[in-house]
Amino acid sequence: MPKVEPRTLSGFMELLPEQQSKLERMMETLRRSYAVYGFTPLDTPVIESAQVLLAKGGGETEKQIYRIPREGGDLALRFDLTVPLAKYVAAHSHELCFPFRRYQIGKVYRGERAQRGRFREFYQADIDIVGDGKLDILNEAEIPAIIYNTFTGLGLKRFKIKVNNRKLLNGFYAMNGMEAKAGEIMRTVDKLDKIGPEKLRQLLIDEVKMLPCKAENVLDFMAIRGTTAEVLARLEDYRGMDAGFDRGLDELIAVTKYLGDFGVPQENFTVDLTIARGLDYYTGTVYETEMTDYPEIGSVCSGGRYDNLAEYYTDRQLPGVGISIGLTRLFYVLNEQGLLSDEPVTAPCDALVIPMTEELGFAVSAATALRAAGVRTQLYTEKKKFKAKIGYADKLKIPFAVLIGEDEISEGVLSVKDMTTGEQRKLSPAQAAAVIKAAVDARNSVSVILENG
Repeated sequence: MPKVEPRTLSGFMELLPEQQSKLERMMETLRRSYAVYGFTPLDTPVIESAQVLLAKGGGETEKQIYRIPREGGDLALRFDLTVPLAKYVAAHSHELCFPFRRYQIGKVYRGERAQRGRFREFYQADIDIVGDGKLDILNEAEIPAIIYNTFTGLGLKRFKIKVNNRKLLNGFYAMNGMEAKAGEIMRTVDKLDKIGPEKLRQLLIDEVKMLPCKAENVLDFMAIRGTTAEVLARLEDYRGMDAGFDRGLDELIAVTKYLGDFGVPQENFTVDLTIARGLDYYTGTVYETEMTDYPEIGSVCSGGRYDNLAEYYTDRQLPGVGISIGLTRLFYVLNEQGLLSDEPVTAPCDALVIPMTEELGFAVSAATALRAAGVRTQLYTEKKKFKAKIGYADKLKIPFAVLIGEDEISEGVLSVKDMTTGEQRKLSPAQAAAVIKAAVDARNSVSVILENG
Protein backbone atom coordinates (compact mmCIF):
# COMPACT_ATOMS: atom_id res chain seq x y z
CA MET A 1 0.00 0.00 0.00
CA PRO A 2 1.60 3.32 -1.05
CA LYS A 3 2.23 5.87 1.69
CA VAL A 4 0.51 9.26 1.62
CA GLU A 5 2.82 12.19 2.13
CA PRO A 6 1.97 13.88 5.46
CA ARG A 7 1.73 17.57 4.61
CA THR A 8 -0.05 20.65 5.90
CA LEU A 9 -2.15 22.61 3.42
CA SER A 10 -0.86 26.00 2.30
CA GLY A 11 -2.29 28.78 4.45
CA PHE A 12 -2.80 26.61 7.52
CA MET A 13 -0.48 26.91 10.53
CA GLU A 14 0.55 23.77 12.39
CA LEU A 15 2.90 24.29 15.34
CA LEU A 16 5.30 22.08 17.24
CA PRO A 17 4.49 21.66 20.98
CA GLU A 18 6.80 24.42 22.28
CA GLN A 19 5.42 27.03 19.87
CA GLN A 20 1.86 25.88 20.52
CA SER A 21 2.44 26.45 24.25
CA LYS A 22 3.51 30.03 23.52
CA LEU A 23 0.37 30.64 21.46
CA GLU A 24 -1.75 29.18 24.27
CA ARG A 25 -0.08 31.57 26.74
CA MET A 26 -1.01 34.50 24.50
CA MET A 27 -4.62 33.29 24.43
CA GLU A 28 -4.69 32.93 28.21
CA THR A 29 -3.33 36.47 28.61
CA LEU A 30 -6.06 37.78 26.31
CA ARG A 31 -8.76 35.90 28.23
CA ARG A 32 -7.57 37.36 31.54
CA SER A 33 -7.38 40.87 30.08
CA TYR A 34 -10.86 40.69 28.59
CA ALA A 35 -12.37 39.19 31.75
CA VAL A 36 -11.02 42.07 33.87
CA TYR A 37 -13.34 44.40 31.92
CA GLY A 38 -16.42 42.28 32.51
CA PHE A 39 -16.59 40.40 29.20
CA THR A 40 -18.16 36.96 29.21
CA PRO A 41 -16.77 34.10 27.06
CA LEU A 42 -18.76 32.98 24.04
CA ASP A 43 -18.27 30.17 21.54
CA THR A 44 -20.30 30.08 18.34
CA PRO A 45 -20.31 27.22 15.77
CA VAL A 46 -17.51 27.06 13.20
CA ILE A 47 -20.06 25.95 10.59
CA GLU A 48 -23.15 28.05 9.89
CA SER A 49 -25.82 28.27 7.24
CA ALA A 50 -24.34 30.05 4.22
CA GLN A 51 -27.53 32.12 4.07
CA VAL A 52 -26.86 33.38 7.62
CA LEU A 53 -23.17 34.13 6.99
CA LEU A 54 -23.80 35.94 3.71
CA ALA A 55 -26.80 37.96 4.88
CA LYS A 56 -24.66 41.11 5.06
CA GLY A 57 -23.70 40.82 1.40
CA GLY A 58 -21.69 38.83 -1.15
CA GLY A 59 -18.90 40.38 -3.21
CA GLU A 60 -15.41 39.56 -1.96
CA THR A 61 -16.82 37.75 1.08
CA GLU A 62 -18.69 35.26 -1.09
CA LYS A 63 -15.55 34.62 -3.13
CA GLN A 64 -13.49 33.88 -0.01
CA ILE A 65 -15.98 31.83 1.97
CA TYR A 66 -15.46 28.07 2.33
CA ARG A 67 -18.78 26.46 1.41
CA ILE A 68 -19.85 22.92 2.32
CA PRO A 69 -22.59 21.90 -0.10
CA ARG A 70 -24.75 19.04 1.10
CA GLU A 71 -28.22 17.71 0.52
CA GLY A 72 -30.80 19.70 2.45
CA GLY A 73 -28.74 22.83 3.04
CA ASP A 74 -25.86 25.05 1.98
CA LEU A 75 -23.34 25.31 4.81
CA ALA A 76 -20.16 27.38 5.19
CA LEU A 77 -17.22 27.93 7.52
CA ARG A 78 -17.36 31.23 9.42
CA PHE A 79 -15.07 33.92 7.95
CA ASP A 80 -15.09 36.15 11.05
CA LEU A 81 -16.55 36.18 14.57
CA THR A 82 -18.75 39.26 14.14
CA VAL A 83 -21.42 37.84 11.83
CA PRO A 84 -21.96 34.77 14.08
CA LEU A 85 -22.20 37.20 17.03
CA ALA A 86 -24.90 39.16 15.17
CA LYS A 87 -26.86 35.95 14.60
CA TYR A 88 -26.36 34.90 18.23
CA VAL A 89 -27.54 38.22 19.68
CA ALA A 90 -30.56 38.33 17.34
CA ALA A 91 -31.53 34.77 18.27
CA HIS A 92 -31.14 35.31 22.03
CA SER A 93 -32.00 39.00 22.36
CA HIS A 94 -34.91 38.28 24.71
CA GLU A 95 -32.69 36.16 27.00
CA LEU A 96 -29.55 38.33 27.16
CA CYS A 97 -28.89 41.27 29.48
CA PHE A 98 -27.84 44.47 27.73
CA PRO A 99 -25.34 45.89 27.32
CA PHE A 100 -24.04 42.45 26.40
CA ARG A 101 -20.24 42.19 26.66
CA ARG A 102 -18.64 39.13 25.13
CA TYR A 103 -15.19 37.94 24.15
CA GLN A 104 -14.41 35.12 21.78
CA ILE A 105 -11.16 33.54 20.64
CA GLY A 106 -11.68 31.15 17.78
CA LYS A 107 -10.64 30.02 14.32
CA VAL A 108 -12.06 31.58 11.18
CA TYR A 109 -11.59 30.61 7.54
CA ARG A 110 -11.04 32.59 4.36
CA GLY A 111 -10.28 31.12 0.96
CA GLU A 112 -7.85 33.83 -0.08
CA ARG A 113 -4.36 33.46 -1.51
CA ALA A 114 -1.99 32.33 1.22
CA GLN A 115 1.10 34.48 1.65
CA ARG A 116 3.70 35.34 4.25
CA GLY A 117 1.94 36.14 7.50
CA ARG A 118 -1.55 35.71 6.03
CA PHE A 119 -3.43 32.46 6.53
CA ARG A 120 -6.58 30.72 5.35
CA GLU A 121 -7.26 29.36 8.82
CA PHE A 122 -6.44 31.70 11.67
CA TYR A 123 -7.43 32.73 15.18
CA GLN A 124 -9.26 35.95 15.88
CA ALA A 125 -9.62 37.35 19.40
CA ASP A 126 -12.67 39.63 19.57
CA ILE A 127 -14.54 41.69 22.11
CA ASP A 128 -17.85 43.44 21.50
CA ILE A 129 -20.23 45.53 23.60
CA VAL A 130 -23.79 45.37 22.27
CA GLY A 131 -26.56 47.69 23.42
CA ASP A 132 -30.33 47.52 23.12
CA GLY A 133 -31.53 50.55 21.17
CA LYS A 134 -28.75 52.79 22.53
CA LEU A 135 -25.15 52.40 23.62
CA ASP A 136 -23.39 55.13 25.59
CA ILE A 137 -20.31 56.79 24.04
CA LEU A 138 -18.28 55.93 27.16
CA ASN A 139 -18.14 52.34 25.90
CA GLU A 140 -16.26 53.62 22.84
CA ALA A 141 -13.92 55.57 25.11
CA GLU A 142 -13.17 52.41 27.12
CA ILE A 143 -12.00 50.44 24.08
CA PRO A 144 -8.53 52.11 23.86
CA ALA A 145 -7.99 51.25 27.55
CA ILE A 146 -8.83 47.61 26.86
CA ILE A 147 -6.43 47.58 23.89
CA TYR A 148 -3.71 49.23 26.00
CA ASN A 149 -4.02 46.84 28.93
CA THR A 150 -4.28 43.79 26.66
CA PHE A 151 -1.12 44.65 24.74
CA THR A 152 0.88 45.64 27.82
CA GLY A 153 -0.30 42.39 29.44
CA LEU A 154 1.24 40.53 26.50
CA GLY A 155 4.49 42.44 27.03
CA LEU A 156 4.23 44.96 24.18
CA LYS A 157 5.29 48.51 25.01
CA ARG A 158 5.91 50.26 21.69
CA PHE A 159 2.52 50.44 20.01
CA LYS A 160 0.14 53.20 18.98
CA ILE A 161 -3.66 53.11 19.19
CA LYS A 162 -5.06 55.20 16.33
CA VAL A 163 -8.59 56.56 16.56
CA ASN A 164 -10.85 58.34 14.09
CA ASN A 165 -14.59 58.78 13.48
CA ARG A 166 -16.51 57.81 10.34
CA LYS A 167 -19.15 60.53 10.81
CA LEU A 168 -16.37 63.11 10.82
CA LEU A 169 -14.89 61.71 7.59
CA ASN A 170 -18.23 61.48 5.82
CA GLY A 171 -19.02 65.02 6.94
CA PHE A 172 -15.72 66.33 5.60
CA TYR A 173 -16.34 64.78 2.18
CA ALA A 174 -19.93 66.06 2.18
CA MET A 175 -18.87 69.65 2.92
CA ASN A 176 -16.45 69.43 -0.01
CA GLY A 177 -19.08 68.09 -2.42
CA MET A 178 -17.50 64.62 -2.50
CA GLU A 179 -20.11 62.64 -0.57
CA ALA A 180 -20.93 60.34 -3.49
CA LYS A 181 -17.28 59.30 -3.77
CA ALA A 182 -16.59 59.05 -0.02
CA GLY A 183 -16.12 55.28 -0.02
CA GLU A 184 -13.82 55.31 -3.05
CA ILE A 185 -11.77 58.16 -1.56
CA MET A 186 -11.37 56.34 1.75
CA ARG A 187 -10.16 53.19 0.01
CA THR A 188 -7.60 55.28 -1.89
CA VAL A 189 -6.48 57.28 1.15
CA ASP A 190 -5.85 53.96 2.92
CA LYS A 191 -2.78 53.61 0.66
CA LEU A 192 -1.18 56.82 1.96
CA ASP A 193 1.37 55.17 4.26
CA LYS A 194 2.47 52.82 1.47
CA ILE A 195 2.75 55.21 -1.48
CA GLY A 196 3.19 58.67 0.05
CA PRO A 197 1.22 61.92 -0.50
CA GLU A 198 2.42 62.71 -4.04
CA LYS A 199 1.39 59.36 -5.52
CA LEU A 200 -1.84 59.48 -3.53
CA ARG A 201 -2.63 62.90 -4.97
CA GLN A 202 -2.19 61.52 -8.48
CA LEU A 203 -4.38 58.50 -7.74
CA LEU A 204 -7.16 60.76 -6.48
CA ILE A 205 -6.98 62.79 -9.68
CA ASP A 206 -6.50 59.91 -12.15
CA GLU A 207 -8.61 57.13 -10.64
CA VAL A 208 -11.15 58.87 -8.42
CA LYS A 209 -11.49 61.67 -11.01
CA MET A 210 -11.14 64.46 -8.46
CA LEU A 211 -10.21 68.03 -9.34
CA PRO A 212 -6.65 68.87 -8.27
CA CYS A 213 -7.95 71.44 -5.76
CA LYS A 214 -10.22 68.81 -4.19
CA ALA A 215 -7.35 66.33 -4.00
CA GLU A 216 -5.29 68.98 -2.22
CA ASN A 217 -8.13 69.52 0.25
CA VAL A 218 -8.12 65.82 1.08
CA LEU A 219 -4.33 65.70 1.52
CA ASP A 220 -4.36 68.81 3.71
CA PHE A 221 -7.07 67.30 5.91
CA MET A 222 -5.28 63.95 6.24
CA ALA A 223 -2.03 65.76 7.07
CA ILE A 224 -3.44 67.20 10.30
CA ARG A 225 -1.08 65.86 12.99
CA GLY A 226 -0.01 66.65 16.52
CA THR A 227 -1.13 65.92 20.07
CA THR A 228 -4.74 64.99 20.65
CA ALA A 229 -5.48 68.55 21.80
CA GLU A 230 -3.77 70.03 18.74
CA VAL A 231 -5.64 67.82 16.27
CA LEU A 232 -8.99 68.51 17.92
CA ALA A 233 -8.27 72.25 17.84
CA ARG A 234 -7.56 72.09 14.10
CA LEU A 235 -10.78 70.13 13.52
CA GLU A 236 -12.75 72.84 15.34
CA ASP A 237 -11.98 75.08 12.35
CA TYR A 238 -14.39 72.95 10.28
CA ARG A 239 -17.23 73.07 12.82
CA GLY A 240 -20.54 74.42 11.57
CA MET A 241 -20.02 73.41 7.94
CA ASP A 242 -21.75 69.99 8.15
CA ALA A 243 -24.02 68.52 10.83
CA GLY A 244 -22.57 65.01 10.42
CA PHE A 245 -19.03 66.32 10.79
CA ASP A 246 -20.03 68.14 13.99
CA ARG A 247 -21.54 64.97 15.47
CA GLY A 248 -18.39 63.02 14.59
CA LEU A 249 -16.18 65.67 16.16
CA ASP A 250 -18.29 65.69 19.34
CA GLU A 251 -17.95 61.90 19.56
CA LEU A 252 -14.20 62.07 18.99
CA ILE A 253 -13.87 64.68 21.74
CA ALA A 254 -15.93 62.48 24.09
CA VAL A 255 -13.82 59.40 23.36
CA THR A 256 -10.51 61.19 23.90
CA LYS A 257 -11.71 63.06 27.01
CA TYR A 258 -11.54 60.03 29.31
CA LEU A 259 -8.32 58.45 28.06
CA GLY A 260 -6.25 59.64 31.02
CA ASP A 261 -8.91 58.48 33.48
CA PHE A 262 -8.86 55.06 31.81
CA GLY A 263 -5.07 54.93 32.20
CA VAL A 264 -4.00 55.22 28.56
CA PRO A 265 -0.66 57.11 28.24
CA GLN A 266 -0.47 59.84 25.60
CA GLU A 267 2.46 58.14 23.86
CA ASN A 268 0.31 55.09 23.11
CA PHE A 269 -2.61 56.98 21.57
CA THR A 270 -3.19 59.32 18.64
CA VAL A 271 -6.01 60.74 16.53
CA ASP A 272 -5.31 59.66 12.95
CA LEU A 273 -7.63 61.03 10.26
CA THR A 274 -6.42 58.56 7.61
CA ILE A 275 -8.05 55.46 9.09
CA ALA A 276 -11.60 54.53 8.11
CA ARG A 277 -12.04 50.74 8.62
CA GLY A 278 -14.69 48.65 6.94
CA LEU A 279 -16.09 51.51 4.84
CA ASP A 280 -19.77 50.48 4.94
CA TYR A 281 -19.76 48.56 8.21
CA TYR A 282 -18.62 51.08 10.81
CA THR A 283 -20.66 54.18 11.56
CA GLY A 284 -18.76 56.07 14.29
CA THR A 285 -15.49 55.65 16.18
CA VAL A 286 -12.89 53.44 14.46
CA TYR A 287 -9.65 52.01 15.85
CA GLU A 288 -6.39 50.62 14.52
CA THR A 289 -3.34 49.57 16.55
CA GLU A 290 0.14 49.55 15.05
CA MET A 291 3.41 48.19 16.43
CA THR A 292 5.72 51.22 16.40
CA ASP A 293 8.84 49.32 15.32
CA TYR A 294 7.02 47.25 12.67
CA PRO A 295 4.66 49.60 10.77
CA GLU A 296 4.95 47.37 7.70
CA ILE A 297 2.87 44.76 9.54
CA GLY A 298 -0.13 47.06 9.50
CA SER A 299 -2.87 47.05 12.10
CA VAL A 300 -2.69 44.22 14.65
CA CYS A 301 -5.94 45.20 16.37
CA SER A 302 -8.82 47.03 14.70
CA GLY A 303 -12.53 47.67 15.03
CA GLY A 304 -15.08 50.35 15.72
CA ARG A 305 -18.66 51.42 16.36
CA TYR A 306 -21.59 50.07 14.36
CA ASP A 307 -25.16 51.30 14.74
CA ASN A 308 -27.10 48.11 14.07
CA LEU A 309 -25.26 44.82 14.57
CA ALA A 310 -28.08 42.44 13.68
CA GLU A 311 -30.15 44.39 11.12
CA TYR A 312 -30.16 41.43 8.73
CA TYR A 313 -31.62 39.09 11.35
CA THR A 314 -34.02 41.21 13.43
CA ASP A 315 -35.85 44.55 13.47
CA ARG A 316 -34.53 45.18 16.97
CA GLN A 317 -31.84 47.87 16.90
CA LEU A 318 -28.66 46.53 18.51
CA PRO A 319 -25.79 49.03 18.28
CA GLY A 320 -22.34 48.01 19.37
CA VAL A 321 -18.63 48.61 19.44
CA GLY A 322 -15.90 46.02 19.13
CA ILE A 323 -12.32 45.19 18.24
CA SER A 324 -10.57 42.16 16.79
CA ILE A 325 -6.99 40.95 17.12
CA GLY A 326 -5.67 38.80 14.27
CA LEU A 327 -3.98 36.47 16.74
CA THR A 328 -2.40 33.99 14.31
CA ARG A 329 -0.86 36.76 12.23
CA LEU A 330 0.38 38.59 15.32
CA PHE A 331 1.91 35.37 16.68
CA TYR A 332 3.56 34.61 13.34
CA VAL A 333 5.15 38.06 13.12
CA LEU A 334 6.32 38.08 16.74
CA ASN A 335 7.80 34.62 16.36
CA GLU A 336 9.52 35.57 13.11
CA GLN A 337 11.02 38.66 14.77
CA GLY A 338 12.27 36.63 17.76
CA LEU A 339 10.07 38.56 20.19
CA LEU A 340 8.48 35.57 21.94
CA SER A 341 10.11 34.87 25.30
CA ASP A 342 11.75 31.49 25.93
CA GLU A 343 11.61 32.00 29.69
CA PRO A 344 8.05 30.75 30.46
CA VAL A 345 7.73 27.00 30.79
CA THR A 346 6.57 25.46 27.51
CA ALA A 347 7.13 21.84 28.57
CA PRO A 348 4.07 19.60 29.02
CA CYS A 349 4.90 19.26 32.72
CA ASP A 350 6.89 20.92 35.50
CA ALA A 351 8.41 17.76 36.93
CA LEU A 352 9.35 14.37 35.50
CA VAL A 353 9.33 11.59 38.10
CA ILE A 354 11.96 8.98 37.18
CA PRO A 355 11.87 5.75 39.20
CA MET A 356 15.20 3.90 39.21
CA THR A 357 14.06 0.69 40.88
CA GLU A 358 11.61 -2.06 40.02
CA GLU A 359 9.43 -0.95 42.93
CA LEU A 360 7.12 1.74 41.55
CA GLY A 361 4.73 2.30 44.45
CA PHE A 362 6.72 5.14 46.05
CA ALA A 363 7.20 6.84 42.66
CA VAL A 364 3.46 6.65 41.98
CA SER A 365 2.73 8.11 45.42
CA ALA A 366 5.29 10.88 44.85
CA ALA A 367 3.73 11.82 41.49
CA THR A 368 0.27 11.79 43.06
CA ALA A 369 1.41 14.07 45.90
CA LEU A 370 3.06 16.53 43.51
CA ARG A 371 -0.06 16.67 41.33
CA ALA A 372 -2.26 17.21 44.40
CA ALA A 373 -0.06 20.19 45.29
CA GLY A 374 -0.61 21.71 41.84
CA VAL A 375 2.62 20.62 40.17
CA ARG A 376 2.14 19.36 36.61
CA THR A 377 3.81 15.97 36.84
CA GLN A 378 4.63 13.15 34.44
CA LEU A 379 5.66 9.68 35.58
CA TYR A 380 8.32 8.13 33.31
CA THR A 381 8.34 4.31 33.50
CA GLU A 382 9.80 3.33 30.13
CA LYS A 383 12.45 0.59 30.34
CA LYS A 384 15.40 2.70 29.23
CA LYS A 385 18.79 3.66 30.56
CA PHE A 386 19.11 6.59 32.94
CA LYS A 387 20.82 8.72 30.28
CA ALA A 388 17.83 8.31 27.94
CA LYS A 389 15.41 9.16 30.75
CA ILE A 390 17.18 12.34 31.74
CA GLY A 391 17.66 13.15 28.06
CA TYR A 392 13.89 12.97 27.61
CA ALA A 393 13.41 15.62 30.30
CA ASP A 394 16.14 17.76 28.77
CA LYS A 395 14.78 17.56 25.24
CA LEU A 396 11.28 18.57 26.37
CA LYS A 397 12.77 21.36 28.54
CA ILE A 398 11.06 20.00 31.64
CA PRO A 399 12.29 22.23 34.51
CA PHE A 400 12.75 19.51 37.16
CA ALA A 401 13.54 15.81 37.26
CA VAL A 402 12.52 13.91 40.39
CA LEU A 403 14.79 10.90 40.88
CA ILE A 404 13.66 8.00 43.05
CA GLY A 405 16.08 5.20 43.90
CA GLU A 406 16.44 2.81 46.83
CA ASP A 407 17.92 5.49 49.12
CA GLU A 408 15.05 7.88 48.43
CA ILE A 409 12.48 5.13 49.11
CA SER A 410 14.11 4.18 52.41
CA GLU A 411 14.40 7.84 53.52
CA GLY A 412 10.95 8.86 52.25
CA VAL A 413 12.37 11.78 50.25
CA LEU A 414 12.69 12.87 46.63
CA SER A 415 15.90 13.83 44.83
CA VAL A 416 14.92 16.97 42.93
CA LYS A 417 17.22 17.98 40.06
CA ASP A 418 16.96 21.48 38.60
CA MET A 419 17.46 20.82 34.89
CA THR A 420 18.60 24.40 34.25
CA THR A 421 21.27 24.76 36.95
CA GLY A 422 22.08 21.08 37.50
CA GLU A 423 21.59 21.51 41.25
CA GLN A 424 20.19 18.44 42.99
CA ARG A 425 18.91 18.08 46.55
CA LYS A 426 16.81 15.73 48.68
CA LEU A 427 13.45 17.10 49.79
CA SER A 428 10.22 15.84 51.28
CA PRO A 429 7.33 15.64 48.82
CA ALA A 430 5.81 18.80 50.32
CA GLN A 431 9.12 20.68 50.13
CA ALA A 432 9.68 19.45 46.58
CA ALA A 433 6.26 20.72 45.50
CA ALA A 434 6.89 24.14 47.06
CA VAL A 435 10.34 24.49 45.45
CA ILE A 436 9.13 23.42 42.00
CA LYS A 437 6.01 25.61 42.12
CA ALA A 438 7.98 28.69 43.20
CA ALA A 439 10.55 28.26 40.42
CA VAL A 440 7.94 27.62 37.73
CA ASP A 441 5.75 30.52 38.87
CA ALA A 442 8.75 32.85 38.72
CA ARG A 443 9.52 31.78 35.16
CA ASN A 444 5.90 32.10 34.10
CA SER A 445 5.61 35.61 35.52
CA VAL A 446 7.66 36.86 32.56
CA SER A 447 5.57 38.34 29.74
CA VAL A 448 5.04 36.14 26.71
CA ILE A 449 6.47 38.92 24.49
CA LEU A 450 9.88 40.47 25.13
CA GLU A 451 9.87 43.65 23.08
CA ASN A 452 12.95 45.76 22.46
CA GLY A 453 12.86 49.29 23.80
